[in-house]
Amino acid sequence: MEKDNSILEVNDLSVAFGDRTVVDNVSYTLHRGRTLGIVGESGSGKSVSSMALMGLLPKKATVSGTAMLNGTNLLSLTEDEFRAIRGRRIGMIFQEPMTSLNPVQKCGAQVVEMLRQHEDVSDKEARERIIELFREVLLPRPEKIFDSYPHELSGGQKQRVMIAMALINHPDIIIADEPTTALDVTVQKTILELLKSLQEKYGMSILFITHDLGVIAQIADDILVMYRGKVVEQGPADAILHNPQEPYTKGLLACRPPLDSRPERLPTVEDYLSNEELGMWNEELTDIPSPIKTHSTLIEVRDLDVTYTLKKSIFGKPLQTLKGVDGISFDIMEGETLGLVGESGCGKTTLGRALLRLIDHSSGSISYRGRSLDKLSDGEMRTLRPKLQIIFQDPYSSLNPRITIGDAIAEPLAVHSSLSRYSRNSRLSRRDTVIELMEQVGLQPDWYNRYPHELSGGQRQRVCIARALILQPELVVCDESVSALDVSVQAQVLNLLNDLKRRYHYTYLFITHDLSVVKFLSDRIMVMQQGRIVESGTPDELFANPHTEYTRTLISAIPRL
Repeated sequence: MEKDNSILEVNDLSVAFGDRTVVDNVSYTLHRGRTLGIVGESGSGKSVSSMALMGLLPKKATVSGTAMLNGTNLLSLTEDEFRAIRGRRIGMIFQEPMTSLNPVQKCGAQVVEMLRQHEDVSDKEARERIIELFREVLLPRPEKIFDSYPHELSGGQKQRVMIAMALINHPDIIIADEPTTALDVTVQKTILELLKSLQEKYGMSILFITHDLGVIAQIADDILVMYRGKVVEQGPADAILHNPQEPYTKGLLACRPPLDSRPERLPTVEDYLSNEELGMWNEELTDIPSPIKTHSTLIEVRDLDVTYTLKKSIFGKPLQTLKGVDGISFDIMEGETLGLVGESGCGKTTLGRALLRLIDHSSGSISYRGRSLDKLSDGEMRTLRPKLQIIFQDPYSSLNPRITIGDAIAEPLAVHSSLSRYSRNSRLSRRDTVIELMEQVGLQPDWYNRYPHELSGGQRQRVCIARALILQPELVVCDESVSALDVSVQAQVLNLLNDLKRRYHYTYLFITHDLSVVKFLSDRIMVMQQGRIVESGTPDELFANPHTEYTRTLISAIPRL
């Protein structure tokens, strides 16, 4: 008989807040030295179930069931008993390292604090051990990072500090809660490879939580799929990925943008759930009119530079500068979607905002329909702004939490009511316009008086899309507008952007770090590295024959099943 190598046995785990059950009778086994991937959309109960294992849920939560770690039921521990478990037996890597790290404390000191929670070590020994661990998690200049604050590090470096903090006491289990969601595909790949190598070295077990089955395919031995608090499917990774049984799992797999084709429309989880008896997607959903092709130039950019001043003398003279955009030239044709792709820090967002004159450029020129934007006064630019709109990356922080979503969408109409084409001043007529647009972007009209916190991430992003489109713009800059969304919600938003483009002939500059997304959506792609455009072409050309090593690296980093 084979020896039981399980390290964690979870049986009938349930979590409720008041009369609402958010985790419902979840059971699974985590084996020694293996990785269990927990997959599902936001709100499926993934993170809540893992927080219960760490005793991190608020006091109002009601938890039942058992979670046996080497004979200890984690769900019955007191707070003092949990302190001996956290870090020593179970370590956790949280989703957002910037909010998980203390911004006013140096990185090294935060890891020292975790080490001293369980061991009595001298300052010298603690520093040596942590610098060695920083080196092990592939942090550059570990001595310098030890004395650096979180804001001085990149997203990938902050995540490595979080990994070091989770590993410092050599726990038996690591819970990784969406540790790569907001990271570039290249950084994501290195983080996944790092976790696998550390797992092999220390023999630890990993609970890896994510919404992306493509990411899970790179790291998990076993997969558990959650939907609305319940387990809908679980088993070995190969079986789940290549022969899923449940429509929900099939939908999660199908809604990722494919790399080997460019469909008119992405299937969504709802398509599969609504055809549950067939367990397949209704192909008739792809019947969408083709966009009207035009050849006129909408935006013309020539030799654009954007320079940031990092340090000034006492007389205001720049002593240290950084080029965010370095001598870029390109055109955006009317009615096309131009994809702009590259890693964080390459200058994508800076370029998008410079196009709209939200930030000033140092040199070069930007023209809109042959009209130079550089020479326009603030007043002239204000009359032009309705034609040039932007959808920001984070829908929650770009909406005013004190304003209802209906008023947020209507606000641009009120701001530009002095212009003749938006002169419908009455609040009632604006409300009719907003409700009509809400229906077009998939929002219920009776949500007009809801506040942003009452909506999901995908619904909030639809509000931001509606707000940007209510003025009937000609150019819409989409700045990482789907990067923080579940793959299922991402598919819905991408389909929506395509539908609106075909209906109203919008022009998009679509900024992202994800080549699979940009391939699906774009007519042309520009690849940006360190402030410069290093390559451009159609999606098919770029993927079939990338000319630069950088582009090849970006393509190879895309998670594949």
